[in-house]
Amino acid sequence: MSEQKYKNSSRSWHDYAFLALKGMGMGAADVVPGVSGGTIAFISGIYEELIDSIKSINHIALKILFTQGIVAFWKHINGTFLLVLLSGIAISIISLAKLISFLLQEQPVMIWSFFFGLILASTWFVAKKITKLDVPGIIAFIFATTVAYYITIATPAQTPETWWFIFLSGAIAICAMILPGISGSFILLLMGKYHFVLNAVKTFDLKTIVLFALGCGVGIISFAQLISWLFKKFHNATLALLTGFMVGSLNKVWPWKIVTEYRINSKGELVPFLERSVTVREYEMATGQSGSLLYALSLMLLGVLLIIFFEKLANHKNTTA
Repeated sequence: MSEQKYKNSSRSWHDYAFLALKGMGMGAADVVPGVSGGTIAFISGIYEELIDSIKSINHIALKILFTQGIVAFWKHINGTFLLVLLSGIAISIISLAKLISFLLQEQPVMIWSFFFGLILASTWFVAKKITKLDVPGIIAFIFATTVAYYITIATPAQTPETWWFIFLSGAIAICAMILPGISGSFILLLMGKYHFVLNAVKTFDLKTIVLFALGCGVGIISFAQLISWLFKKFHNATLALLTGFMVGSLNKVWPWKIVTEYRINSKGELVPFLERSVTVREYEMATGQSGSLLYALSLMLLGVLLIIFFEKLANHKNTTA
């Protein structure tokens, strides 16, 4: 699809309402380490429009702003689309930050089961868009799977809380957030800044939020150029790459894990640091808790059905557009 088509497309108010809901889905996914908002964008049919819209925020857009005015600039960058989508993302992150933190602590098996179903179904829908799997595609898939799996078992780092590192964390994490299968939240976890940023959102620490947001802005505008180019030049290989990222990330969202190492957080509390995926039986033996297999499978199915709904909705919009 061309960028011009996106810029000239018209949407009704209910189209924008659905777009805001997709943004909220992306925001909810981005809060959870191991789940990517880019996955929701891809499945819901707005991924390439999102990338091309972000890509259009460049020196040409600035020239249009100063020579033709704000209306022409807004049309050039597909501004209404970006505003509605980003508003949905922001609303979801702000409103769900505390809830997600609570569920990850109190009901980890249940919430990870739900997101495992989401990613599993998403992987299938991304993979089936590959029209031809050749040698470059196979290499891209193997490379991405390996990298994503390594990320899921890597040890989180202890990093500074200075302004430049918060900015850098935003720039790197946002690149992962728009890649299906690579979780920006988990990248933040590896950089030692997930809980720091999540706490800033919960406490409304404006300084940290602004620094992180500025880093996100710089990172996403730069990275969108690369992703757009890859889709145009190597479409199937790029899809294979994204599929590999999603397959490799499944280890992170596996519901049954046991803690292999703890650490002391800034409040002096003993918290999990490293975890290992295990079978349901191993989980029950190690923790003395029920694996809740039936409930977990039900939530996995719910995640699968939600992705099927998003995909059907996207197909319906495409056929009626």
